[in-house]
Amino acid sequence: MAEAHQAVAFQFTVTPEGIDVQLSHQALTEIYRSGVRSWKKRIIRLKNSVITGVYPASPSSWLFVVIAILATMYTRSDPSMGLIAKIQEHIPTMSTQCQAVVSAVLFSTMLWLLLIFTMRLCLKQLLSYHRWMFEQHGKMSNTTKVWALVRIFSGRKPLLYSYQGSLPNLPVPTIKDTLKRYLESVRPLMDDAQYEHLTNLAAEFENSLGKRLQWYLKLKALWASNYVSDWWEEYIYLRGRNPIMVNSNYYGMDFLYVTPTPIQAARAGNSIHAFFLYRRKLHKEEIKPHLTRNSYQICSCASITSIYFSVFLISKDTVQHWQDSDYIVVYHRGRYFRLRVYQAGRLLSPREIEFQIQRILDDPSPPLKGEAKLGALTAGDRIPWAKARKAYFSSGVNKRSLDYIERAAFFVTLDDDEQGMMGDDPAASLDCYAKSLLHGKCYDRWFDKSFSVVYYKNGKNGINAEHSWADAPVLAHLWEYTLAIDSFQLGYNAEGHCKGDVDSSLPRPQKLSWEIPPECEEQISQSLAVAQALADDVDFHVFSFRDFGKGKIKKCRVSPDAFIQMVLQMAYYRDQTTFCLTYEASMTRLFREGRTETVRSCTNESSAFILTHTILYQTADVCRRLLRAALEKHQQLYRLAMTGSGIDRHLFCLYVVSKYLRVDSPFLKEVLSEPWRLSTSQTPVQQAELFDLVNYPEYISCGGGFGPVADDGYGVSYCIVGDDLINFHISCKHSCPNTDAHKFGAQVRQALLDLMQLLNPKQKEPNKTEESRPEIKKDL
Repeated sequence: MAEAHQAVAFQFTVTPEGIDVQLSHQALTEIYRSGVRSWKKRIIRLKNSVITGVYPASPSSWLFVVIAILATMYTRSDPSMGLIAKIQEHIPTMSTQCQAVVSAVLFSTMLWLLLIFTMRLCLKQLLSYHRWMFEQHGKMSNTTKVWALVRIFSGRKPLLYSYQGSLPNLPVPTIKDTLKRYLESVRPLMDDAQYEHLTNLAAEFENSLGKRLQWYLKLKALWASNYVSDWWEEYIYLRGRNPIMVNSNYYGMDFLYVTPTPIQAARAGNSIHAFFLYRRKLHKEEIKPHLTRNSYQICSCASITSIYFSVFLISKDTVQHWQDSDYIVVYHRGRYFRLRVYQAGRLLSPREIEFQIQRILDDPSPPLKGEAKLGALTAGDRIPWAKARKAYFSSGVNKRSLDYIERAAFFVTLDDDEQGMMGDDPAASLDCYAKSLLHGKCYDRWFDKSFSVVYYKNGKNGINAEHSWADAPVLAHLWEYTLAIDSFQLGYNAEGHCKGDVDSSLPRPQKLSWEIPPECEEQISQSLAVAQALADDVDFHVFSFRDFGKGKIKKCRVSPDAFIQMVLQMAYYRDQTTFCLTYEASMTRLFREGRTETVRSCTNESSAFILTHTILYQTADVCRRLLRAALEKHQQLYRLAMTGSGIDRHLFCLYVVSKYLRVDSPFLKEVLSEPWRLSTSQTPVQQAELFDLVNYPEYISCGGGFGPVADDGYGVSYCIVGDDLINFHISCKHSCPNTDAHKFGAQVRQALLDLMQLLNPKQKEPNKTEESRPEIKKDL
């Protein structure tokens, strides 16, 4: 085989004159270049570790301190107050002048480290201040003005992880505050008898078991940098035994209105090259740390370190991190190929990657026995996949090929379908596009990988991501960079191909080999049946709302996110004629290793407004006042969640502790069993500077989405793009007779118009008649 021949570094034969060694110059050169590349990366990491370790100071500041101390010594003053002399007494015998210089350098170094420690301590205290989030825009308290000194301590030109050591730990809320906020959040969902029952359970929990569980949780918070993240990752993601396809994985879409090139291989060439450019910036820590909107508070970027994680299966799922993988695995028509993206220590050009991808597309070889639908194992239930992995993929050629997939930088699918907004029914084609990215054919994605990139026949692309290693904003940061570099920096020639030349001597992509026994084929079929039933049950609707966007919402002096959450509350009530427990994901990246917290968007204020507006038909002024109160309440809850005072992560950790202690809590059991029938998330645009929406408004992504969390509920993702566009991704299940994604989408559109009309007093209020009232089932 050609691949095996190229892998031989030397050959030898025994002759009468002795052993004749024939060295392969090319192979040894590759080994040398690979080693040099590896050492360069180690040096860069060491340098970045030093820079990050002394931040907010710089390594060069040490020399400044040393020179300053030496200068003061020559002026016959002693800035050390005798410490330099005491250090000099313990220095080995040498000239007096050398002893003085060495002791001064040692004192300077200790002083420099003390200054760094003091600056980092001040920075950490400043980063722990969050009161600025609760102040009105344009009104800054004197305390916040003083706190703005964080800029003095934040240093200049920070690397990606410069602030990590100074970020505060996530605080543990008090039991009393959490229970109070929890009971308030469920009040609009219960009648008086149910609420009284839950109040009694909460009081009993607070006065007995809760104190014991809280003590263990505080002990963990003192020991761990984040008391939530590791348990959240393990128990929410890795211990789940249901399929991760649809239930956990999420997706991101390509540009909505344009396709940079219709050539599938060319689109893959540019964007795969861009992925590895991003990874290079990541390794060099050249990506800027994320800042909050006012540039004062530094957000945690810990989760972005995990971009190239892979998920493994043993008794439970685990997460593995493979450093510096120099290849990807490509799936096409049932075959798996290993494609190296580095040659002679350099990253292949986009044109060369396109050339290699085209080789795969033109390869006529059929899939091996059992290979075509092998990926279905990652789409079905986790226990059968774990057993199949141990039985059929733990040794031999299957283990080697599986290792190639799992150690790859990421997974690529070359899809023969055409997707995007196209045809006579662009709305329906967009829904089909979303479903394709969410689950595909259930066997043409590798759902265990950190992310799989899909390239369609017409040049469209998209991404499917596994959830345990990172939340959507982390992957969205990578995806935004890739889309921008692909279109605005790399570009294409007049024929639609990648720019540059091709080295035709590149080795062909390596086709992976498999030996799939009949028993494994049977398991593949069973997993595919489970996954296919799940995929067929998903009802999806994606649409863009263009009547107005955040620009007009902000003119009404309200938060765009709070406005959309209120829209979703109204749409759900009109759709189901009842309220439900609502989940909105909020980031906790103001804290070290922070991930997410829940904002419970259904509140007493929101339900009061919706009932008043929908049923009681009070005057516009009354409805407007109640709406603004509901919006302000949502903003307050969002701020509390971001600053570590949320409800659900605290209750979740208390529940985990109770399980470790093997004690049952009726209160926690009831809390954790409540279904989230409306699960929502915003996908923010984080790098708006990469896109020129003024001159190129068509170059916008439609965002991404996820499957429904509850069998009888909705999953809603929305992306606010620019000032005049909001994209919605709505999912539910066909098996539930009470949910319909398209019907709910229509309710969302109408609620958007109704709330804007209410907030904007210049618009004429519509006439409301008895015939226009929805059927009400809730007993008022």
